[in-house]
Order: sequence, then structure tokens, then C-alpha cells
Amino acid sequence: MFTFTRLYSDLSGESHFDDVQVNFASVDYLDAGPPLNLSAITNAGSMRFMEAPAGWTSDWHTSSVRTLFICLIGEWEVTVSDGESRRFAIGSVILVENTSGRGHSSRITSVDGSLAAMIQLE
Repeated sequence: MFTFTRLYSDLSGESHFDDVQVNFASVDYLDAGPPLNLSAITNAGSMRFMEAPAGWTSDWHTSSVRTLFICLIGEWEVTVSDGESRRFAIGSVILVENTSGRGHSSRITSVDGSLAAMIQLE
């Protein structure tokens, strides 16, 4: 099992974190090897990389679309409107789904900046 963070807005517009568990099933994926453990498929529309310099910060904002962020270099701190903050270091995954409401704020906490993969979901 794998767990990642989900950032979402409730019906009143407040943003929150949640932990999502991914389950795997053994699948005969390749003829040339033994079964692999795979999760369910999530459809994606596009992908890009995002680089942010050390010290970068944002004001409160929402996401334009549902986006899966994967931190490749550095570390982020994200704060949601209920007051909770979480840090996301190399290898961290966060699903940002708060496309409405009060939003969240972000800042780079690593001294060398950050690089993330952004996968926009359908």
C-alpha cells in the first residue's frame, strides 16, 4: 500500500489535507517477467515540470485544475485554510483538488529551490 496527501475544499470553501491510500493488485503486465503490483488507472490530460527558486512564496490561491504534484528536488511547505501546514520533500506526492474556495499558500523551504512534476488529471 502507498499513501499520499490530498488537498481539497469542503462545501464551505475551507481547504484541508487528507491522506489517500493506494491499493495494488498483482497483474501479469509483461510477458517477459513475473507479475507486477499495479494500482488502478487515473486518466491524465497533460504534464509539465515546475521549477521554483529558494525563498519563493505564494499568496492564497486555488488550483486551476486537479493536479498531481511529485516533488523531485527540494522541499515545499503548503498551508491550508484550516491552519494545518505540511512539508513535501523529494518523492512526496500531493493531489491538489481545491479548485474553489479559500485556497492554500505555498513556499519553498529548501535552500536550493525545488523541481516538481505536475500532472493535470482529467
